[in-house]
Amino acid sequence: MIRGTSGSGKTTMARRISRATGVAHLELDGVFHQPGWQPLPEDAFAAEVAAVAARDAWVVCGNYRQVADVLLARADTIVLFDLPRRLVMSRILRRTLRRVARREELWNGNRERWRNLFSTDPEVSVVAWAWRTHAARHEWTAEFLARPPREDLRIVRVASTAAERFFYAGLRAAAGRS
Repeated sequence: MIRGTSGSGKTTMARRISRATGVAHLELDGVFHQPGWQPLPEDAFAAEVAAVAARDAWVVCGNYRQVADVLLARADTIVLFDLPRRLVMSRILRRTLRRVARREELWNGNRERWRNLFSTDPEVSVVAWAWRTHAARHEWTAEFLARPPREDLRIVRVASTAAERFFYAGLRAAAGRS
């Protein structure tokens, strides 16, 4: 399970773990955001995530509270991205500019738009969302680390690019052995 502020690197990490382990990954945004950015009804969203969580192995990235308990109950490891705001903002700006300029499809035909990039409404702009939620996500991470839900849950906190590189080096080494 991978959690962190929008733009922190959750999906990149999930893809790398998936490649290194051969385990399929699920991006929660891709399930939740249906065509036209319409949300999947909560019961259908929960059912789809529960079906993935019931598998023997999975990699899931995202921060949806409505499915967190199901995932946490079955996860053996959680990776918490807790990077500095300046780094997250530079990443999300670069990512969003690339997606808009290239008209990249995200999920289900959805694309980011130029006008969303300049909006200050966090419900419209992922950049504004990342800015506004960064501090709360950092506080949530500190509380989670102080009181993990289970003793047997392996927790990896990624709080710097050095920690991120170290984690990726471990993935490469593990993939080379298998």
